[in-house]
Amino acid sequence: MPFMKLRTNLVIDSAKASSLMSEMSKLLANETAKPERYVMIDVKGDRNMMFGGSSEPLAYIECKSIGLSTAQAKSLSKSISELLGAQLQLGAERIYIEFSNCPAEYWGWNGSTFA
Repeated sequence: MPFMKLRTNLVIDSAKASSLMSEMSKLLANETAKPERYVMIDVKGDRNMMFGGSSEPLAYIECKSIGLSTAQAKSLSKSISELLGAQLQLGAERIYIEFSNCPAEYWGWNGSTFA
């Protein structure tokens, strides 16, 4: 049920994308205390994007999970920014992250919902 979607204007080759998705998946599972088998990651690079009037390297992340707390969001913001800094050399000031706490009854899987 945890889901993280990354959009960036940086070009990310398939080897880098694979490595990044693996790290993002582990991070999200750990930070949300959910089994990694339920984590979904989506990475898209080479997007036409601008932030603050500049097309310098940037990233936009959507992070959703059932039961996501404000404390987890704050911790995830730091962890995600550190990961993208290390993997993509992005400064935290060039990263926006949107967090969503999705009610279990509005998250579908396996022909039903989690509620």
